[in-house]
Order: sequence, then C-alpha cells, then structure tokens
Amino acid sequence: MPNLGREKEMLDVLGLESMDDLFSHIPPEIRRNEPLPLPDPQSEEEIWADATRLLGANITLEDRPSFLSAGLVRNFVPTAVAMLATRGEFLTSYTPYQPEVSQGMLQAMWEFQTMVSELVGLPVANVSMYDASTAAAEAITCAFRVHDRKSTQKGVVYVSDYVPPHRLAVIKNYTQGGDIEIKILKHLETGQIDINSAKEAEGCCAVYVEQPNCFGMLDENLLKIKSLIGVDTALIVGVDSVSLGIIEPPGDWGADIVVGEGQAFGIGPTAGGPIYGIFACSDKYIRQMPGRIVGLTKDIEENRAFTLTLSTREQHIRRHRATSNICSNETLIALMGAIHMSLLGPEGLERLALRVAANTELTKDSISSIKGIEIVNNEGYHFREFVIKLPFPASKALSYLDDFGVTAGFDLGIWWKEMDHCLLIGVDDRTSKSDIKSLYVGLSKLMEVTK
Repeated sequence: MPNLGREKEMLDVLGLESMDDLFSHIPPEIRRNEPLPLPDPQSEEEIWADATRLLGANITLEDRPSFLSAGLVRNFVPTAVAMLATRGEFLTSYTPYQPEVSQGMLQAMWEFQTMVSELVGLPVANVSMYDASTAAAEAITCAFRVHDRKSTQKGVVYVSDYVPPHRLAVIKNYTQGGDIEIKILKHLETGQIDINSAKEAEGCCAVYVEQPNCFGMLDENLLKIKSLIGVDTALIVGVDSVSLGIIEPPGDWGADIVVGEGQAFGIGPTAGGPIYGIFACSDKYIRQMPGRIVGLTKDIEENRAFTLTLSTREQHIRRHRATSNICSNETLIALMGAIHMSLLGPEGLERLALRVAANTELTKDSISSIKGIEIVNNEGYHFREFVIKLPFPASKALSYLDDFGVTAGFDLGIWWKEMDHCLLIGVDDRTSKSDIKSLYVGLSKLMEVTK
C-alpha cells in the first residue's frame, strides 16, 4: 500500500494537489490508467516452471549447426575455467588497492598481461577493456594524446573502411568533442588496403586497421603500412586473438598498439556480454594507456611482489581527471581468459588456430562448388570468416536455412545496404564436417528451388 502521508508531504513540497497533477504534462493518449496485466503472485516452483518453458523456446548456438560470428565466436571453454574462476578468492575480489592482501589476484592479473603481451608481440598489456570496440576507441584516443603535438595532420585519425559499423560507432562516440577527425582508409576491389590511401595517412595521429578484417581476409598489404605512415604515427591493429596462434604477431611487423576481442578465450558469446577486450602497446604509450596495469617488483625483504602501477588512483575514482573512462572491474572475465590460455599453452593455441583455419578452408571449398554462389575476394587467405554473394537477398537464405535447421551466418545488408545479397559465414573450433555438409545441402536446395 502507498504511504499516503509521505505522498502528501511530497505533493505539498511541489505545490501540487494530487498525483494526477504530478503527471499532467504527460499526453493523455499515452497514459495508462488501468492496472498492468500482470499475473497473480507465483510460488518459486511456478516461477521456475514458467522460466524453463520460456527459455526452452530459445535456439542456442549449441542446438544446431551454426555459422554465425560477426565479432563474437562460439568456442569450447574447458570446465576448469569456471571451476577455478568461481572460487571465492577470485569471484569476490575487486580492485586490489591493498597489494599486501591481494597478491594472489594481482599475480593472476599479471599473468594475463604477460600472456597477452607474448601473444601480440608488444612489451606491455593492461588487465582488459570492456570489449574489442571500446579497446579500439581507447587506443585511438591514447595515440591522439601521444602524437597530436608533433603530427602534421593535427587531430586526424585514419580508420579502415572495413571496420564494422558498430565498432566505428563506438570510435566516433569516443572521439566526438575531442578535436579528433576520423578519415576513412580505402580498400581495393580485391579487399586489400589501398596503399595510395595509406600514403595519405602519413603524419596523422594514428591509423586503425584490422587483421583479419571484418570479412575474415588476411591482408598482406598491412605489413607495409608502418613504413608508409612513419614513426610519428601510431599503427593500431585490431586482431582475432585466436588467429595469433598461427600468424605473425602485429608487434613484429610494426604495430604500436594491438587491440582485439578476448572472448574466444575463457567465455562464450554470452549474448554480447560480459566479455573483455585486449589492449597492448609499446613503451611509448604506457603513460597514456587506459585501464589497470599490474607490475612486478620486490618488497622490503627482496621477495617478489605485485602491485597496481603507472595508472594513478584517479584513473579509477576521479574520472574527470582520468585518461580513460574504463573504470569497471573487468578482471574476473580476464582471469577466465588467462586460465583458458594457460590450459592451452603455446602448442594448444597453435592447434586451436589451425582447427579454425582448416574449418574455414573446408567450408569455403564446399560452398564454392555450388553453382550460382560466388566467394567474395577468394584470391587471398581467410581466417574464421568469409563472404558469399547470392543471386537473391541474404535474408532469404537465412530464413530458408533456419527452417532447414541451420544458422547460416550474418546478413551483411544489416551493416551495409549495398551488401544485402552478401552472407558472412563464420566457423569456429567446434564446426564439424556434418555441420559443413548441412550448410552445403541447405544452400544447394535453396539454389535449386530459386532457379
């Protein structure tokens, strides 16, 4: 029951007679005067039965062959990851401002940083970001703070034309109002970066590219970019973290900052979150790096000790003076990634990447044999994803394959209207030969019925 005394006290302070007066500014046609159509109160048993029934109507990535990726991936996470990460010592930990009582969590965070650093070929990494998109945006603002004073193209950052719209939107949101101008780095019809466009970026604050790009292409032209843009322009590379098990780390071919989605290690797609992004850089950017950094040092007795370092406390609590607004504690999910990577080890990571690469080629070979379907930019190498062009809208193919029992991929018309006949097909380490056969049979039948 409402507390009428407190209600009257509030109305008196506002100078109003009734609750209707309080909401008088709301148009009558959108007001609701009758009670909400809610069910009667339920017992726990009844609520559980209803929730089970509703959740049972969902189709998960595990229920059928799935070729959906577009940023997040289906993956196998060892049971040990959740078992260890949900121990009380980890699960209840927050920011370890008191290192004397937080050595275990701090060491785990330091191990995560070390693994990321080795993975991407750069000396320093932080303890994760929200996701790949915020990591990319933070990398751009970090590079701007470091390079803008010496750049000949003041405030200019070049971003690959093949950055997916949702990531570009986050980048623009972070950079608007910050005197940063986003220019687009063009690609050739083959899908590779246009070298002439890259030359125009010389002297700007930063260049952001992805390897592989959002169509799964591995671009050899990216290896030349650093020599074109010069040492006073930051090269920021977004990566598929699993691909680094078999392809050269970006730090080895000139990247100054490497970012990416860490979700493939430690946690499933989880409907978009919680996940985590990776962020690593060269020494030049350490002071402007966002987020938390754990350092290894010695205590007064010369014992090994871990502590938060370089990023000041203001980074976390006085946000108006911070270099970043990444203040949420992402370390539990990063810990899960660290456990997963440590269970894999270097050889396991290589095998994982080879499985994904092999499944990519097997799926491409199978689909390319279907008459009327074109593999877009099929000359180069792909990792995890590739694009097919259909003689009809991709949405039609997805609908047909859905009825056939296959989640066939992602309609690129959602990202770019001019690509509404293109389907982004993604594979993972769990893609089986029977999954590929189901996709092949479904697409073959679709092509036959639409002749």
